[in-house]
Amino acid sequence: MSAPKLKWGILGCASIAKRAVIPGVANSRLNEVAAIASRDEEKAKKTAEELNIPTAYGSYEALLEDPSIDVIYVPLPNHLHKEWSIRALEAGKHVLCEKPLALTEAEAAEMADAAERTGMHLAEAFMYRHHPRYDMIKKLIVEGAIGEVRAIHSAFTFNSAGNPGNVRFRKDWGGGSIYDIGCYPINAARLLLGQEPQAVTVQALFSPEHDHVDMMASGLVEFEGSVSLTFDCGMWAAFRNPLEIIGTEGIIEVPHAYTFPEGGGHFFLTAKGERHQMDVPHVNAYSEQADELAEAIISRRPLRYPVEDAVHNMRVIDACLQSAHERTRITLNAYPGEELKA
Repeated sequence: MSAPKLKWGILGCASIAKRAVIPGVANSRLNEVAAIASRDEEKAKKTAEELNIPTAYGSYEALLEDPSIDVIYVPLPNHLHKEWSIRALEAGKHVLCEKPLALTEAEAAEMADAAERTGMHLAEAFMYRHHPRYDMIKKLIVEGAIGEVRAIHSAFTFNSAGNPGNVRFRKDWGGGSIYDIGCYPINAARLLLGQEPQAVTVQALFSPEHDHVDMMASGLVEFEGSVSLTFDCGMWAAFRNPLEIIGTEGIIEVPHAYTFPEGGGHFFLTAKGERHQMDVPHVNAYSEQADELAEAIISRRPLRYPVEDAVHNMRVIDACLQSAHERTRITLNAYPGEELKA
C-alpha cells in the first residue's frame, strides 16, 4: 500500500492559491489539500466547496491548531508572510510561503531562524525553478554549450494598473513590482550563475496613483567576472516574461521563463550557428514544487532550495529598492564561502 499523503492547509483564499497552487498540490503524488482558512468563514466555505477541500475554517488560528495538518501554504499579502509563517512553524507545521518570503532580509532571517529552531521546513514558492527545464538549462551552461556566460537579460511585466483595489498597490503591505515579479529575474540569475551579486543599480517609476509603489523598474545586477543581469519588471506594461542567457559561443532563450502556457515549456538553444527548439517534459511546476517539499519532509533531508537562498534573494531585493529610492548604485558585501545549490 502507498504511504499516506501529506495534508496541506491553505492560509487564505488568495487568487494564486485558487488558480494554481491548490490544483497543483491536489494533483501531486505525495500531497492532498485537506483544509482552507479565511477570516471570513463564508468565504472559506465557498472556496472549499468550489475546490473540493474537505474542511473550512473561519480563522487562521483554527487551521494552525488542526493536528492533522502537516504543511501550511501562506499566500497572504507580503506584509503578513513573516508573522504567519513563524506562527505556523511554531505550531509544528512545515511551510511553503509565497514569494517574496518577506519584506526585508532581516525579516527573512527571522523566519529562517524560526525554521531552524522548530525543526520545520520553510520553503519559498518560486515554482518556476522546480520545472525540469531549469535543470536542462543549468546543465547546458555547466557543459559549456554556450561557452562562457557573458550576460543575462530577463523581464516580467503585466498591466493591472486599472485595478485600484489590488493589494500589490498598497505600499504598507509590501506592494510594488520589484517585490511581486522583479524577484523572479533576480532569483533566476542567482540560480543559473550559482553566485551572489556584487552590486545593483535600479531606476523605478513610483506612481502617486498607486500609493507610490514601484509600478515599473529597470535594473542592472552585477556579478563576479563582469557578468550582469539586466532586467525590467512592471505592473503597468504589456505582458511578457522572457529570459535570455548570452554566452561567448551561443544563446539560450526562454520565451515564457516564469509561466507555463499550454505548450510553452520549451526553450531555444542557439549554438554553432544553428537554433534548436529544446522540448521539455510536460509537467505541472506547482505539483513538482509540492512533491519536492514533501520528499524533503518525508525523508527528513534538507530542502533542495534552502531557506537561506530566500534570505539572500531578499538581500538583493532590499538593495534594488534602496537603489531605486536613492537613485544610486548599491554595493553588496560578499557572503564568504557561499554558493547556490542547484
